Amino acid sequence: MTGGSAAGKSTFAEELALSFPPPHYYIATMRITDVEARRKVTRHQQMRQGGGFLTLEKPDNLDRLVLDQPGTALLECLCNLTANEMFDEEGRIQDVYDKISYGLEHLERQCKHLIVVTNEVGSDGIPYPAGTQAYIRLLGRINRHLAARYDVVAELIAGIPTLLKGQLP
Repeated sequence: MTGGSAAGKSTFAEELALSFPPPHYYIATMRITDVEARRKVTRHQQMRQGGGFLTLEKPDNLDRLVLDQPGTALLECLCNLTANEMFDEEGRIQDVYDKISYGLEHLERQCKHLIVVTNEVGSDGIPYPAGTQAYIRLLGRINRHLAARYDVVAELIAGIPTLLKGQLP
């Protein structure tokens, strides 16, 4: 599931995930770094409360996540996970393509259905600082890998899913 910011990806992905058999895992990747991030995470947790998801906070090291039983997992979102893994506490850049790819494959082996939310980045043509450019290149590389690997790829535009590959259930 890809698309621009506030395109409706999360809402659509949640509805899609709940259409598959339980258990439903919501793997949240936002790292809590300040009060505002804590508020956002708390608000999102409250929005999902009673919605049928078991929320697992996993901002990094996806390769260490173990699900209780096979089911449907929604990873929200690949962009946060990539940034969390790519930049260390001092802001140094690490090449984490293999680590993230392995983590996603590790998660996929545990699921009956896996939905990954990501963002469309890099198509605006604006020059960014070197660190941001490296992030855009890495996320684009991971997105291409997932699009080749997975059966269904959809882009959300103004809340409307556009199939790029495969068929939605």
